[in-house]
Amino acid sequence: MNKEIIAVDLGGTQLRAARYDAALNQLTREHTLTGADDGLEAVLARIKAIISLVMPSKRDRVEGIGISAPGPLNSKTGVIVSPPNLPGWHDVPLGAIVEEEFGLPVYIGNDANVAALAEASQGAAQGCRHVCYITVSTGIGSGIICDGRLVTGQAGLAAELGHIPLIVEAGQVSSVELEAAGPAIARQARQALAAGENTNLHDLVAGDLERLDARLVGKAAYHGDRLAIDLLAYAGRIIGLSIVTLLHLFNPQIIVIGGGVSKTGELLFAPIRQTVRDHVLDSAFTAGLRIEAAALGDDVALVGAAALAATHGGDLDISELDRRF
Repeated sequence: MNKEIIAVDLGGTQLRAARYDAALNQLTREHTLTGADDGLEAVLARIKAIISLVMPSKRDRVEGIGISAPGPLNSKTGVIVSPPNLPGWHDVPLGAIVEEEFGLPVYIGNDANVAALAEASQGAAQGCRHVCYITVSTGIGSGIICDGRLVTGQAGLAAELGHIPLIVEAGQVSSVELEAAGPAIARQARQALAAGENTNLHDLVAGDLERLDARLVGKAAYHGDRLAIDLLAYAGRIIGLSIVTLLHLFNPQIIVIGGGVSKTGELLFAPIRQTVRDHVLDSAFTAGLRIEAAALGDDVALVGAAALAATHGGDLDISELDRRF
């Protein structure tokens, strides 16, 4: 009998669960608020409850449970280490807790890592065995598939692209995330407005700088605001330089970029591509390379969690996913 998979997307705001058939077609889906501020035990209870909602009456029909969760986490032990958007979570053995509750194998992965599996199985990177996925949102994360296998490292902590250190002004050490994620773009915009820069962003926030976020910067850039365009171009250059690092380390076939900031389209992608062309060691690294927007949208973490379970935590080759279709 072809077995089904339970997938869970544990986020700081939303908690989602779904059941997939053997070919990773979604059969049913549920969602609720995470309620992270209610504390660890309350969230654990919600996780168990939402899994129960999508669980079939006969559990022997299920081969495993995949969980996408915010990092850092140890995918080998199923322990959530210290996610910034889940207060009170420190060294939480989520895998063991869920496995004890349901009596099924449980696989936990960093949300950006599992997104790489999702895009490789059903998204923009289908047919590729060398894939780098980058999410640009409130943070910057990444997932890497090298020759068909998810790169997780010895403790499941690998592929934290956003935390690559950078030297910026006056020798200050920053990081890709601190310079190019959504909050960084908003911070830079607020600083520019406070310094008296000429921009339409003043009108969009009606003088309240705290309302300024990357979405509004993207909106202003779309309408031709020079400051907003420059801010996205700076973020694009930083991300482009991080991609150059990925090209030199992993020589991928495709770079897939998702997350809320990626929705600014070519305002972000054009400077990314230009920076890659300007700074890659040799054009051999970009021969045939595709840099594309993610294809799966809001369900990327659920699809990825299902793919994580289907590949036994990323240990199996992604070709195993092809055999399911």
